[in-house]
Amino acid sequence: MSSAVASPPPYAFYYLDNFERALGWLAERYDDLFDIAERAFLRDFAALPRPSRALLVRMLMRSGPYFRQSKLNYEEIGATAAAAEPLVTLGWLDAAPPLTLDGVFALATRPELAQRFPAPRGARKGDWLEALREQHEAEQPFEAWLPATGDRVFEVRIDALCDRLRLMFFGNLHQDWSEFVLADLGVFQYETVAFEPSSRAFQQRADVDVYLALFLCREALGAWPEDRPHDELTRHVNAIDCAQAWLATRRAKLLHQIGNACERREDWAGALDAYGASAWPGSRHRRVRVLERCGRDAEALALAEAAAAGPENEEERQRIARMLPRLLRRAGRPVVRLAALAPAARETMVLAIPQVPHSVETAVGAHLSGAGAVVHYVENTLINSLFGLLCWDAVFAAVPGAFFHPFQRGPADLHAPDFRARRAAGFEACLAELESGAYRDTILRRYREKAGLQSPFVFWGALDDGLLALALDCIDARHLRRCFERLLDDPRGNRSGLPDLIRFWPAERRYELIEVKGPGDRLQDNQIRWLDYCVAHGVPVRVIDVEWADAEAEPSA
Repeated sequence: MSSAVASPPPYAFYYLDNFERALGWLAERYDDLFDIAERAFLRDFAALPRPSRALLVRMLMRSGPYFRQSKLNYEEIGATAAAAEPLVTLGWLDAAPPLTLDGVFALATRPELAQRFPAPRGARKGDWLEALREQHEAEQPFEAWLPATGDRVFEVRIDALCDRLRLMFFGNLHQDWSEFVLADLGVFQYETVAFEPSSRAFQQRADVDVYLALFLCREALGAWPEDRPHDELTRHVNAIDCAQAWLATRRAKLLHQIGNACERREDWAGALDAYGASAWPGSRHRRVRVLERCGRDAEALALAEAAAAGPENEEERQRIARMLPRLLRRAGRPVVRLAALAPAARETMVLAIPQVPHSVETAVGAHLSGAGAVVHYVENTLINSLFGLLCWDAVFAAVPGAFFHPFQRGPADLHAPDFRARRAAGFEACLAELESGAYRDTILRRYREKAGLQSPFVFWGALDDGLLALALDCIDARHLRRCFERLLDDPRGNRSGLPDLIRFWPAERRYELIEVKGPGDRLQDNQIRWLDYCVAHGVPVRVIDVEWADAEAEPSA
């Protein structure tokens, strides 16, 4: 019998292959943005033995930067010490990093610590550490702290460089290399987007620096001391020069978040500064609210009237409409009530308690089905999906700042105020099919061709051939256009709030949307906006308020 150790199967290094694919992708598209250190990393990494490359990637995929050698056991890598040696030589790993006592407590088990530091009976680990901290202020390697373990600790020294590469690949820092694994396993499948040089998210090295600067400011906001004003952070964020429009949008969002944080602390001056510097949707009506809280009613009224004259979206129009009468009364000015839209038809339905507990929407759907009618629970899924299928090519157009890598569910600028404007021609071409009648074939073809691919609009699990056929047969194309236009006006705010049920009469080729409210349930603002829009544009819709015949026992809402 041969004594040779069998090599691990090739798939054991799947994570290494994926990492190398990412490096190759970056080298092909972003070589002109690399500095000397990054080019050296790509060159030196490729020259390393496979176990060393695999070990580094394993460490980058885990939470670090400190790792005990005894915890780095991987069959395909073999001896950890041997694999680590070339990484230490390159300076990518430190084999004896100085650790504080806090660092040792984070890495060691309680029994290991007890061999060196006798623990008070019943003391929690945190209290134990607190009692020892003043006696052990010096830093030293792990093996000096706990020699009895026979273990050592490695520190990854190039995590910042690798995080920068990860950012350039994903376009964000919340995704990691596990995205490859999920794609390889078929858990997620993604649309293939053509990445032209002109569509690169980062056009110059400074763009990456700007993203990282904004990221660090967002991290700082999360840890900002309670007793420290946000003025310094607001000034710093506002001073970051964003050459790319999508980066300017990120800055605007961060300034809005700073404004939110100031409001929570009742720091009205800080909130006004942050909101005033932000173009993020919602910042203007928050400024009106803060001015009102400050007692600066005249300024609040002036800003509210400007917003009413040119609202940025329906949400702002709705919020300002609620504020204006109050502000006008305080100013001693007459309140002019605009003619209210006719409300959606509304009725009360008394139903018997179902024998098998289920949702109130299911109960209403069952009651309304039959006599030539078919009812489906769709809520936000159907209209969004029809839109996503018809406008697939426009949604996945490779515009700058939209797509960074092959693992995106949708464009990164989906919630940006200029999302539609940057794709205006593409969306208009898609919506024109509703006029020509070509939309039906396009939607059905995309349903077949794109099945299962990730999309921010398409809910594959909610669709089937029967529902699609009913929708395309019964929903007027003019109504679809109205709904799709509203989705495009504000994807962030309007993808939700759609009615719960859709009722079809196939023989008559007609339908209606139905919002269901159980006992004590109120319409939400986004639902009210959808109902008002449907009524204003002739889309058949109504609200059903449910009461139970036996009110003591209610099924789930």
